[in-house]
Amino acid sequence: MPKTADNLLTGRLALVTGASGGIGAAIAHELILREVDLALTYSSSREAVESLVTQLKDVWERKYGVHIIKNECPVITIHQADLASADQTVKLCQDVNEKHGRPVDILIANAGYGKRIQDIWDISLDEFEHTLNVNLRAPFLLAKGVVGGMKAQGWGRIVFVSSIAAYGAGINGCHYAASKGGMMGMMKNLASRLAEHGITVNDVAPAMIGRTGMIPNESTVPGLVNTIPVGRLGTPKEVADAVLMFCTNGYTTGQSLVISGGLRHH
Repeated sequence: MPKTADNLLTGRLALVTGASGGIGAAIAHELILREVDLALTYSSSREAVESLVTQLKDVWERKYGVHIIKNECPVITIHQADLASADQTVKLCQDVNEKHGRPVDILIANAGYGKRIQDIWDISLDEFEHTLNVNLRAPFLLAKGVVGGMKAQGWGRIVFVSSIAAYGAGINGCHYAASKGGMMGMMKNLASRLAEHGITVNDVAPAMIGRTGMIPNESTVPGLVNTIPVGRLGTPKEVADAVLMFCTNGYTTGQSLVISGGLRHH
């Protein structure tokens, strides 16, 4: 029997890493409005993610006009994990499955790390390894941890939050570019191998996005905003919109979408 399109998100479970930051929070807002259960992770800022949960419940109540009582709002759990640690990353997937009692349907590997160190002679081996552990090894372990459940049910969405640095551009050094370039290569390989199981794998590759840990505002990147053709920084919601598109489009896989305001990336 031919496969049919199934892009409904209602009742799915999404694991969103780095939810205490601007992009992760924006993604969570988009998913809660689609009635998606959420497992939100943070590294150190528990207060930020707890505040996000309160906001998400308020958003839900405003949309549906009901008082939040048990089982009305999608289930939201929070999880602490240092994604530089392989053990904690593996345990995260296990904890989410146990807490929700079912497999993850949607993985948004958003958590990332990057310092604005540009010259190779200033990049220590420890900095190189830490960057790759967070930006590349952790998404690999997360995908490995959730893909079994996705395969068993014949449906899954994996979205990596990459960077324009994957194309060799960006404001960080070669170690950061290597981590994001590796992520893109992994995405394309996984997409080709998992499509037959109903699992799509894509990435969004933002350039300069404001209200994030890396670029809180325009003063953080003086002069660079003038190089962006649209004349401003991107917003976390604009990244979240692209992530949502990949979640709701099962015919798109193996794609990297650059969100750069017109900045050239080749």
